[in-house]
Amino acid sequence: MFTGIIESVGRVLATENVGGDLRLHIAFGALDTGGIMLGESIAVSGVCLTVVAFDADGFTADVSKETLSLTTIGGLKTGDAVNLERAMRADSRFGGHVVAGHVDGLGRVLSIKEDARSQRWRFAAPAAVLRYIAVKGSITVDGVSLTVNAVDDEGFEVNLVPHTVANTAFGSTAIGDVVNLEVDLIARYVERLLGGNAAGESE
Repeated sequence: MFTGIIESVGRVLATENVGGDLRLHIAFGALDTGGIMLGESIAVSGVCLTVVAFDADGFTADVSKETLSLTTIGGLKTGDAVNLERAMRADSRFGGHVVAGHVDGLGRVLSIKEDARSQRWRFAAPAAVLRYIAVKGSITVDGVSLTVNAVDDEGFEVNLVPHTVANTAFGSTAIGDVVNLEVDLIARYVERLLGGNAAGESE
């Protein structure tokens, strides 16, 4: 599990096609790697990946065809910036919200507007994702925990403070770019308990 509080902006060092899957090599950037182990999870722009190798500079992760089909990972190129967060510890502060690292859908940046010292970003999102988004609720965009300011039938808006822009990959994200979206897990569980999704209705 993660919290959506980005610990470092890493860079893609290389990508390899291996047996139909993708192998990513990613620079740690400023990520605290103390105690890092093979097999641990690191969220890469909101996608939970498993460390299969690492050295002083970065780590390697394998990405399955399923993950490639549902996220932006397959479009990454050498040099691209990615948001990094190591899995949360039970004894650490919980600064964002509960994030699984499982992408629910892809969004797209529609607009970026200055709002005093902050920025107001608007994203398009598919209906299957929008149904879980509520004003003042939480949403994860490329691994970043954000608060929803507005939502309608086509998308939603969030406010990014200067710190967020400066310390995440949003600093190199542009209008038209595709982003990974993960909705608040609580909304999904509430729907499931109330029998409001397809799986619940068919049982």
